[in-house]
Amino acid sequence: MQVQDIIQLKKIVRNFPLGNQVVKVLKGIDLNIHKNEYAALMGPSGSGKSTLMNLLGCLDTPTSGEYWLNGQDVSRLTDNELAEIRNKEIGFVFQTFNLLPRSTALENVMLPLVYAGMNSKDRKERAEEVLGQVGLADRMDHRPNQLSGGQRQRVAVARALVNNPSIILADEPTGNLDTKTSVEIMNLFGDIHKSGNTVILVTHEEDIATHARRVIRLRDGEIESDKS
Repeated sequence: MQVQDIIQLKKIVRNFPLGNQVVKVLKGIDLNIHKNEYAALMGPSGSGKSTLMNLLGCLDTPTSGEYWLNGQDVSRLTDNELAEIRNKEIGFVFQTFNLLPRSTALENVMLPLVYAGMNSKDRKERAEEVLGQVGLADRMDHRPNQLSGGQRQRVAVARALVNNPSIILADEPTGNLDTKTSVEIMNLFGDIHKSGNTVILVTHEEDIATHARRVIRLRDGEIESDKS
């Protein structure tokens, strides 16, 4: 395992039983992603990109093969161990924001730190710091329904960053946003990448993928192309 490889997938297979049959969704994926890389994962519906994202995000485990994340083989961990890795190593940004509606922006961003066992004073300081980074210092006490779509996604990005994760994993992060706001959010991901984070973007939109430095295309459960 090379130090600069933050992700190393070796012959990853993921099958799903369907009645008496087995659906082969990922068919032996080999993939390395370096530290501080900005990669986009693309592919049509049914290509396996969502399944691959779930594996990368430790939301699922492979049928066979190895997944090394930051020097640790996570392909054989229990659900509890995976949950711990997710909270520590991975910052998620989803298309639907996934914010708690009754909590303020600040409370939403602090949530991962509660799970991490940080004390309330440090939690508040760290959450305020990342909300400032994403340009929401003046919106910390607002609830999601008091924010625009772009502001909600910024809260979600701040929440993803708050634990200093190894990877930011963004699933269709501009799917619910207009063109102008999408560009702003993609510029924000560019800034996050420049500050040293590894960013993996899952998208089906070509113009969004162009923001990444490397585009990995999946088709029928295999890597069709991989271009930097």
